[in-house]
Amino acid sequence: MSAGTDGTTGSAAAPAPVGPYLDELARQRRLSAHTVAAYRSDLAELAQLCADTPLPKLHAADLRRALARLHGRGMAPASLARKLSAWRRFFDWLAARGEIAGNPAIGIRAPRRARRLPKALAPDQAVQLAAHQPAAEPLALRDKAVVELLYSSGLRLSELVRLDWRYFAADEEGAGSTSWLDLEAKRVTVLGKGGKVRQVPVGRPAIEALRQWLRARAALAGAQARALFVSARGDRLGARSVQLRLAKLASALGLGVRVHPHVLRHSMASHVLQSSGDLRAVQELLGHASIATTQIYTRLDWQHLAKTYDAAHPRARRKSG
Repeated sequence: MSAGTDGTTGSAAAPAPVGPYLDELARQRRLSAHTVAAYRSDLAELAQLCADTPLPKLHAADLRRALARLHGRGMAPASLARKLSAWRRFFDWLAARGEIAGNPAIGIRAPRRARRLPKALAPDQAVQLAAHQPAAEPLALRDKAVVELLYSSGLRLSELVRLDWRYFAADEEGAGSTSWLDLEAKRVTVLGKGGKVRQVPVGRPAIEALRQWLRARAALAGAQARALFVSARGDRLGARSVQLRLAKLASALGLGVRVHPHVLRHSMASHVLQSSGDLRAVQELLGHASIATTQIYTRLDWQHLAKTYDAAHPRARRKSG
C-alpha cells in the first residue's frame, strides 16, 4: 500500500477533496479501516463515472446519471442504495465546510429493491401438515394445535406465543390478558403490530385440536397459569421453540420444504384469497394496516394461476421431444 497524493494510505490516489474526508472518518470518527475503504471505493467510482467534472462541482443530474450507469451494468438495488448513501454523506461534509452550496444527493432515490414474494405451501402440503395425526402425548398434541391454529387464523408468531388459554381480568398487579382464546366463540383476540387489537375466527379442526391440547395441558404439573401454549416445564412456550418444533415436524412428515411459522401465515392468506378473492377480508384476518401490504398476495395468487395455466392449457404445454 502506498501513500496517495492526498496523504492518505490507499491503493490509488483519492480524488480531491476526498482525502481529508477519509482522514476525518478514520482519525476523528474512528471508523474501521474496512468502512473507510468502502467510502474510498464508492467515491472513487463516482469520480470515474463523472470523469469530466470535479466532485464538488457535481449536480443532482450527474449523480442520477451515475446511478443509471451502475444500474445498467446490473448492480443490485441494495448496492446502489449503499453507494448513494456514501455519496450523500460526503456531500453533507462538503456542505458543512462551506465548499458547496447544497447537497446534490438530497432527494435522489436508488431503484427500489424487488419485493420478495412470501413463501407459501401448496394447499395439499398445508393440509398434510395440519391434518397429521399426533402421538397421544402432551407435546405432540400441543404441536398439532399450534400448526392448526397458525394455518387456521394466520397469526404472527409473536401473537401466537402471547395467547392466554382464556381471558383473564387484571390482577393485583394490573396485568390482564392482551391476547386470548375464546373456545366457545371460536375465535382469538390478539394484540398485533402497532397496538392494534383484532379478532380472528378459528376453524373447526383447529378448535378440536385446541380442545385436545387443553385437556392434556391441564394434566401438566406446574403449567403456567395463563399461557395457552407451554413447554414441558410448564413455562410459556417461546418463539424459538415453536420454530424448531415446526421445522422438525415438517421434516418428519417428509414435506420436502423448510417450514417456519410465517410460512403458515402466508399459506393461509394465499389459500383464502385463491378461494374467495376477497382481499379486504384477508387484510382484516392478517391485521394489515394498509391494503397495499395485503396486495402482495394477489401476486402470489397470480403465480399460482399462471402455473396452473401452464400445466393445463393445451397451447401452453410444451411438446415432448
